[in-house]
Amino acid sequence: MKLACVQFSPALLDREETVRRLEPLLARCEGAELIVLPELCNSGYNFADHRAAWEGAERLAGSPFLEYLTEQCGRLHCEIVTGLNERAGDRLYNSAVLVSRRGVEGVYRKLHLFMNEKDCFMPGDLGLPVFARPYGVIGMQVCFDWAMYEGWRVLALKGAALICHPSCLVLPGKAQRAIPVYAMTNRMFIATANRIGTEGELTFTGSSLVADPRGEIVARASETGEEVLTVEVDLGEARDKAVTARNDAFADRRPSVYGELCAEE
Repeated sequence: MKLACVQFSPALLDREETVRRLEPLLARCEGAELIVLPELCNSGYNFADHRAAWEGAERLAGSPFLEYLTEQCGRLHCEIVTGLNERAGDRLYNSAVLVSRRGVEGVYRKLHLFMNEKDCFMPGDLGLPVFARPYGVIGMQVCFDWAMYEGWRVLALKGAALICHPSCLVLPGKAQRAIPVYAMTNRMFIATANRIGTEGELTFTGSSLVADPRGEIVARASETGEEVLTVEVDLGEARDKAVTARNDAFADRRPSVYGELCAEE
């Protein structure tokens, strides 16, 4: 399959401007079966307070941003994973949404909130779902989820061949070093679509990347530029969990001695 990651700067609390910036970049993704966009793509990231985050949020049903992406999926014959500032009832979630020409196909809500996100969003309540698509099984993580290894392993154990990772990374080089290791140790593909630009005191680090099951970075963007990464990947490679002729990344696990990982503090 052909996979694309879009690296750009969504406009803070200005969806129309974000769409204007995004449109020519999506056009450059033509031929891709799956496109990954950054975190909180519909609203921008660095809100002054909860009220500002609320004003930029959209419900899944009737979301103008998701409706726009649905139209783009139909035009480009693809699917899109995007970060979304999601309003659900009286709560906000930092979500990743899988969209096709039919509309919303899957939702993940960020489990591990970073810094001031804790003032705006609730921790995710949908667990770690995977989604069977025509091109393979995918999972989703969002930005700071990178720091918690457990989520990546659970998704891999559930059969994810590719994890889409919408991001607004601000810690230079941290996640970008970890992602290829997670891809290698779980024998899967990871597509991190990070954003660029500055909002207030935050500068986003770019360097979007795609890593393969060997831990190799098969595509990488610059730190500061608008870019579209496109790469051909064979998700079938993720079915091979062999590390050596006598070692398997999953079969050699010893779950009976990992109980402390699930202990409540």
